This record gives sequence, C-alpha cells and structure tokens, in this order.
Amino acid sequence: MIKTQGHARFHALATVAAIGLGVWQGLTRLEWAVLLLAIAGVWVAEGLNTALEALADVCHPEWHGLIGRAKDVAAGAVLLAAIAAAAVGALLFLGSP
Repeated sequence: MIKTQGHARFHALATVAAIGLGVWQGLTRLEWAVLLLAIAGVWVAEGLNTALEALADVCHPEWHGLIGRAKDVAAGAVLLAAIAAAAVGALLFLGSP
C-alpha cells in the first residue's frame, strides 16, 4: 500500500511523527491507547479504501457512476479518520500539561 498510494506514504510519516512525539512527551498508557487507536483507524480506513478501489477497477475497468461514488465515499472515510486522528493528536500534544 505504501508503494502505490501517495496518501499512505503521508500517513506513514504522520504515524512516525506521532509516535516520536508520544515518546518525547512521555504519554501515559491511556494516552498511548488513544493515540494508537486513532492511528489504527486511519490505517484501517486507508487499507479498505485501497482494497475497494482495486476490486472496483478489476470488476468494472470502465468508469461507472456508482463505482465512482463508492470510491468517493471510501476516500471520504479515510479523510474523516485522518481528521479525527489529527484532533486526537492536537488534544494530546497541544493540550495543557
């Protein structure tokens, strides 16, 4: 996925940055759990989006409105997961000590 999906490479960098910040700030066990769930949510959404796109391309190589809509919805789910993860990161890393 990282080889073929540009957004996955961005998510990989964000994952490394978030884990690095977590180590640097000394997150508690609960904070780590929340952070890792947020990271996992993004990766799960990205994986499902990539799988759906590949499957749709094999099943119907020509453009089709419903397939386009399904791909848009899956991409929107990734965006929503990424926004939620960014909010979690902001709360953990920018919140008061």
